[in-house]
Amino acid sequence: MPEILTPDLCVIGAGSGGLSVAAAAAAMGVAVVLIEKGDMGGDCLNVGCVPSKTLIAASHVAHAMRHAGRFGLMPVEPRIDYAKLRDHIRATIAAIAPNDSQARFEAMNVRVIRAAARFASRTTCEAGGFVIKARRFVVATGSSPALPPVPGIDLVRPLTNESVFDLASLPPRLIVIGAGAMGIELAQAFRRLGSEVTVLDAGTALSREDGELAAPVLLRLAREGVVLRQNIKILRIEPRGTGLRLVLAGPMLEESIDGSHLLIAAGRKPNVENLGLDAAQVVFDAGGIKVGANLRSSNKRIYAVGDVAGGQSTHAANYHAGLVLRATLFRQPVKVRPGLLPRVTYCDPEIASIGLSEADARQRQLKINVLRWPFAENDRAHAQADTAGLIKVITTNNGRIVGAGITGAGAGELIAPWALALSKKLRIADMAALVPPYPTRSEISRRIALTSFAASLRSPWLGRILRFLRRFG
Repeated sequence: MPEILTPDLCVIGAGSGGLSVAAAAAAMGVAVVLIEKGDMGGDCLNVGCVPSKTLIAASHVAHAMRHAGRFGLMPVEPRIDYAKLRDHIRATIAAIAPNDSQARFEAMNVRVIRAAARFASRTTCEAGGFVIKARRFVVATGSSPALPPVPGIDLVRPLTNESVFDLASLPPRLIVIGAGAMGIELAQAFRRLGSEVTVLDAGTALSREDGELAAPVLLRLAREGVVLRQNIKILRIEPRGTGLRLVLAGPMLEESIDGSHLLIAAGRKPNVENLGLDAAQVVFDAGGIKVGANLRSSNKRIYAVGDVAGGQSTHAANYHAGLVLRATLFRQPVKVRPGLLPRVTYCDPEIASIGLSEADARQRQLKINVLRWPFAENDRAHAQADTAGLIKVITTNNGRIVGAGITGAGAGELIAPWALALSKKLRIADMAALVPPYPTRSEISRRIALTSFAASLRSPWLGRILRFLRRFG
């Protein structure tokens, strides 16, 4: 007979969202069962955020070595030992892994089951020989790479984020399908490490981003030698010796591109298969588990967080986790506010944004002001010899901040005060009160806020008031 467990909370998936739920609930003395069939830490730790940012950091160093001449230093072409770089990536994962480990969570009194989970009914889940009858369930199973339906793709063993960081040597000629955030990040990183890189996309590159913010990135990629082909239709993929060939639809005749490796970065699919969601009477589709604004599924006992519920980042999963804890443990009404989630593409220069873009605001027919300030006007950017990019802020006519975007070095860090501004419904005048240290790139947030006063400074009424006050000394 299987052992029956009756915790207050059962969490399925030990990625960012699931671990956040389990850790916080256990800290409050709640009985928690955590189920994970793969590696603890999920995609972010093992095959996503951590390895990709480690690879990108290495590529930044290689790029800096080549361009040291702008500082009066001797430039040098780096010698890439890719096997050692791979070891460094693995060491970075290993250094962080204890934070997400089974031992740590068991020390928190979380019951960890390392097995596949499957719902048997609306109220029960089975895993590893156990039957779990929890008061509430949280599904946090994440997502997986989606392979495009291109003929021949199954013949060439394409790379995805789940395999690309295990390469033992640098790919000589890398072809990337997908010019979204991940595709662009890895394309630039491998190019800087010495690969020839071609990026193909059926649409436009960085299509989720404001075109004005994406432009400096696309210019930098072109200057660094990344070949970007947009609005491309791939007819088929053919094995070619030790490499492969992509056949594309041309304006008149077919054309082809040869490469040594193929990386797929064309989207992700939520992990909903084999979970028994039908037995649990949970509604789902290709986009994931259907949840309300409170992240509860069609089964009132079951919530979903992160990628499987439509989230697209680690911080989204953590945000979802906080809401679900409030809803399940304290019965508080909660509502997801997608506009509070910043988005970052970790290329160079970085792109970070939050809230509405200019196009979004105009589509909603809002009466807006669009403010801009370039990094070329920032002293720290000049000191670092990197002035590419700008900050762009969208406000309503009464000064309420509805969106912000930054392209430039460190944009992912610089977006933080604007995330707070949207969360607290601040106005642009509030940001003008910010006193950033000098010289830092963070000064751009205050400088752009001050531009909102430009029109009032030109007002004839202001001149009259000043002239009147002069009469009193």
